[in-house]
Amino acid sequence: YARRNGRKRITAVHKANIMKLSDGLFLDSARAVAAGRSDVAYDERIVDPACMHLVLHPERFDELAREGVLTRVVFLDADDDVIVQRYEENKRPHPLGRATISDSISAERELLAELREIADKIVDTSNLNIHELRERLTVEFSDEDVRRPMRVSIRSFGFKHGTPRDADLMLDVRFLPNPYWVTDLRDLRGTDERVVEYVMGDPAAQEFVDRIDGLLEFLIPRFQAEGKSYLSIGVGCTGGHHRSVAIAEELAQRLTHHNVGAVVRHRDIER
Repeated sequence: YARRNGRKRITAVHKANIMKLSDGLFLDSARAVAAGRSDVAYDERIVDPACMHLVLHPERFDELAREGVLTRVVFLDADDDVIVQRYEENKRPHPLGRATISDSISAERELLAELREIADKIVDTSNLNIHELRERLTVEFSDEDVRRPMRVSIRSFGFKHGTPRDADLMLDVRFLPNPYWVTDLRDLRGTDERVVEYVMGDPAAQEFVDRIDGLLEFLIPRFQAEGKSYLSIGVGCTGGHHRSVAIAEELAQRLTHHNVGAVVRHRDIER
């Protein structure tokens, strides 16, 4: 690739100091390919300091290689008055800490001038909000449709085992009658038809699922409009064996009616 495109240097950017197996294999392969090719200079950088060196010495990076993928440099720019306004709105100091924000921006432009010169793409964000910028970059660099379907994960759990840390929405179904206290159902799980009939046979369960279904029908398109592509829902009961499992499965079924696919996981069902 370097020869075909007139490149004089290729830099392998890696995390092999931490990811010894996967990135170690990448690094071994890069070294093997570079061996004996005197017309193309080869060097290596760990990914964290590589970002700093790219800003300070952009002339040293003719080509970036990370995980075997050749990357492009995208430079986000904006008019000075817009940048000043953004700092003032966020009430954050400029990292260069000059006497004024304008002075700091001028110093930053001087520092990044060479990096801007080698950028493959310069995007002026002066008149873009965050959602327009996201769509602009997606259109620019993705072959996929801009509006990707929302990915939904529904996870049942037991409160006595702790709540999921990454749930966007947390639903507590402990108000429903507990199959645990029914002798014939105690040793079954919420995926069993008899437990499902017991849980969903309660009018409160039906109304609860109807209301959550309506809430999700309202929320999901609005989450997507905001650029959110993943939604994690936690459904909890006491032990994570019966009620939360049955409700999670029912919610997943309801979502299919809205053309939304959901992955269901039962965290504590075997505990």
